[in-house]
Amino acid sequence: MTLFDLLNLMRKRLWMVIALPLVCALATAAYSWLMLPNTYTSSVTIYVLARNSVDQSNLSSELSASQMITNDVASLVKSARVTSQTAQELGLPDLDNYSISVNSATNTRVITISTTGASPMHVAEVANELAAVTNDIAQEVMDVESVNVLDKAAPPADPSGPPRTLYTLVAAIAGFFLAVAAIVLRDSMNTKVRTPDDVEELLGVPVVGRVPSMKH
Repeated sequence: MTLFDLLNLMRKRLWMVIALPLVCALATAAYSWLMLPNTYTSSVTIYVLARNSVDQSNLSSELSASQMITNDVASLVKSARVTSQTAQELGLPDLDNYSISVNSATNTRVITISTTGASPMHVAEVANELAAVTNDIAQEVMDVESVNVLDKAAPPADPSGPPRTLYTLVAAIAGFFLAVAAIVLRDSMNTKVRTPDDVEELLGVPVVGRVPSMKH
């Protein structure tokens, strides 16, 4: 099947090409807005101060060591010990209802801890408590002077998700490709002889005449 044949089939089944993406998009939008709850994200920024980090005798070595410690602290944030102690401090059984992400650049000792959940107030509390617990444990088990909070997490005013518009757009695109697939499948299963070209292809002989259809 050539591209021209496909476009011709889509033109004949234009209602399907329009209706199916529209139905998929509307259904996904309705589900996203009516069934999926809002999620909120709050972030706290911390700075890792390593011991002996002010020694100027070998600045390059000190910066490299400090960065390695910062990477270790970033990994520590999502450890079982930190998350379980944070939940305990907040009076929660666990932090399974919260999504925790840690962002640490390769050339800085600044770490951003982001917490996503259903309550704007609670996500800020969890993020700040994660920073506090990380400070305590990092000083205990690592060569860290302190983990200082640069910007405390605040309750977000607007939800961060779910990405309802993206879901709707993806559903519309999926509906379009589903419509094209259905049109092609329907045409391939249709064995009717509809045009002179079909006759020539099936019989291998040219059409030399036509009998028009006439109404009584």
